[in-house]
Amino acid sequence: MRNLLSRCSFLGVLIGVAGGLPACSPLSKVLKSAQAGQQLLVEPAVLESNGENVLFEVTAKVPANHVKKGAAYNLGLTYRYDNGLREDTVGRLTFVSGEYVYDEEKKNQLVIKRQFSFPYSSRKSPGELLALPDARETKPNGKRVKGKEIVLARGIVTTSRLVVRQDTVLTLLPENADNNMSGTRVLPFFFDAGKAEIRNYLGTNVAALEDFIEANQHTEKVMIVAGHSPDSLDRHDARLADKRVQALLTYYKKRVDTYSYLNKVGQIDFETEAYHRRWDLFLNKVQQSALKPAQQDSVLLLINDTPGTFAQKEKSLHALTFYDYLEQYIYPVMRFGTVAVRYTAPKRYDSEIYMLSKKIVEKQTETDALTPEELRYSATLTPLLAEKQRIYETSVATTGMWQAYHNLAVVLLLRSEKEVNPKVQKAYVRRAAVNFTLAAHRNPTAELFYRVGSAYHRAGDKLEALQNYDYAIKLGGPQAVLNKIFADKAALEIEIGQLDDALRSLSYSGKSYQNIMNRALIYVLKGNYQARLIFTTRP
Repeated sequence: MRNLLSRCSFLGVLIGVAGGLPACSPLSKVLKSAQAGQQLLVEPAVLESNGENVLFEVTAKVPANHVKKGAAYNLGLTYRYDNGLREDTVGRLTFVSGEYVYDEEKKNQLVIKRQFSFPYSSRKSPGELLALPDARETKPNGKRVKGKEIVLARGIVTTSRLVVRQDTVLTLLPENADNNMSGTRVLPFFFDAGKAEIRNYLGTNVAALEDFIEANQHTEKVMIVAGHSPDSLDRHDARLADKRVQALLTYYKKRVDTYSYLNKVGQIDFETEAYHRRWDLFLNKVQQSALKPAQQDSVLLLINDTPGTFAQKEKSLHALTFYDYLEQYIYPVMRFGTVAVRYTAPKRYDSEIYMLSKKIVEKQTETDALTPEELRYSATLTPLLAEKQRIYETSVATTGMWQAYHNLAVVLLLRSEKEVNPKVQKAYVRRAAVNFTLAAHRNPTAELFYRVGSAYHRAGDKLEALQNYDYAIKLGGPQAVLNKIFADKAALEIEIGQLDDALRSLSYSGKSYQNIMNRALIYVLKGNYQARLIFTTRP
């Protein structure tokens, strides 16, 4: 009896007792049997961040002889951090029928292998992954016996967050208050595949066109052109380009009739042209894309030197290994329409601009006392960012022109760099991203949508950043701009754990310091250390 009491006391100290159970209860025996020869393995041994999450796999092996009817052995997984003050529940492994398999080598062992994850945050490093063993009755509200906690792994290695990213220098667009305010306004539009309806979402200039007409600049001539992409969705309608021209022309005339008091439709010279099956436009976009020179040459050779009809040549493009790039980044911008407006505006001398702009900002005079260009120009006459911001905010509210939105966004980013409060800093960056978006929608270029993506990237809104990087690439542009977009897109894809996508993006960019370091980082994260060394060492 004395030996029995001593043994029960020892078990009580070893595994702990919950719910007032005797140390030698059946549950205690299940717990002791399961832990005898128990093997727990975590891969990776030190937890690592993968994008916004920490991913790992736990393998648990326990002796099969612990299995008892009406009882189950559990391993509750938690992550403890913040100097032991915080603890998050991660998951649970339960050895019941249907959850485990038998070990292939040792048939007397049960195995559970399962993947887990939890959200990453900087405060969770350092920390530790714990297993909390217990045995419980499987019936509802059954009793439970707890064991001692086991440290499984430490965390968190943040290799994936060592992404190299070189921010583009922030510069304001140059403002000019030239006395000669005449000019030509060019507004591009894009259509959905196979359709001629004017859309009012991403990739359009509807709002900009409406603002321009309502501004009542004296209009001399309006030129409208439209085209179609080579793919079958656009090609099946031989008059699709004509329909797109007509849609823009009808929309413009109706808007002038309704909202313009200075211009009359009958006094404006309208010129229209529809582009049909224009391979030259397609090849021009290819040459402005991020495709490698050899790939561009293969497209030029196929189109210019291969016999066949328009449809046959387009079908031949499908055989190219990089056809997905053409379909994703070139075809959408071939479904375009362009409205170019030649106009004149009254002259203004520099001596009046600054004082009038202050009165406009302070609402002491009407906004039409200055032209939009003069109001923006007045922002260059003060070194104070707060005053620049108010001028551009007024310009945005009164003119809605893309240059005002762009420069307001740049000023907001410059102000964010001077802030020490992270919340205020992030608020400035998010406002900048919104204003860059409004600028890009009014003047859709790769450079502007890259600015949008970069601002959202800074703000930590990764999905918005990725979508805008992608759209910027679709618009096409100078190789230097596309290289930078693909480089930052790759950096973002590393941050969110999309390593294969990041490698693909890097293949379309140049060999800059940023790209070399990020490629090496990808190889480290994928465990391909030899490739990393080959890439980064010099002979």
